[in-house]
Amino acid sequence: MKKHLLMLAIASSCFVVTQASAMTQDEHKVAKEKIEAAYKVDKAKCDAMKDNAKDVCEKEAKGKENVAKAELEQQYKPSDSNARKVEEEKVKATYDVAKEKCDDQKGDAKSACEKQAKADETKAKADIRAMMKPAAKTQ
Repeated sequence: MKKHLLMLAIASSCFVVTQASAMTQDEHKVAKEKIEAAYKVDKAKCDAMKDNAKDVCEKEAKGKENVAKAELEQQYKPSDSNARKVEEEKVKATYDVAKEKCDDQKGDAKSACEKQAKADETKAKADIRAMMKPAAKTQ
């Protein structure tokens, strides 16, 4: 989990760095529409599923959409605030999916799963704060 979040942070940082040219308002609008269309397709794939698998699928689709929108905003208007929002959306999506997956379990196992998901979320949020502090001091 920790390695996964770190890799996502590094990958998104590299992606932002490679985006040298500014995005126009029209490009932004088209990209946002593509994200929304992709979400609808992803969500439609969930309709064939049942029970908690469907709920997990829907959480994954919504998380993917929210992360993509945050990344789009970072491309459109690069800033430390938008970069932080990208990382926060990734953490939120990961937590929401992990918590939903816990619903497949019962009793103590479910409780332990939820506690682990919350602990991972708390750690990831702390990592984001730690990563963003040096950036804030250099401005």
